[in-house]
Amino acid sequence: MTDSIDPVFLNIIYACMGGVLTLFFMWFGCKLFSHIVSFSIPEQLSSGNIAVGLMLMGMFIGIGTAMGLVIGLGLN
Repeated sequence: MTDSIDPVFLNIIYACMGGVLTLFFMWFGCKLFSHIVSFSIPEQLSSGNIAVGLMLMGMFIGIGTAMGLVIGLGLN
């Protein structure tokens, strides 16, 4: 089926789906981690806790890198 679709258009579709999946997994990871820890992440961020911000940054970078590798390596 994909032989009849232009490769540029197919790559754009893959990139859009990958972006949506990455955003979903970042949201899901943040919600899951918020339930695991014993403090409220939004309250800690609003009070200026830099450690929580760095933890979220690392989590988002890790999930984004992992999803990017999975999507990028799937484009054979």
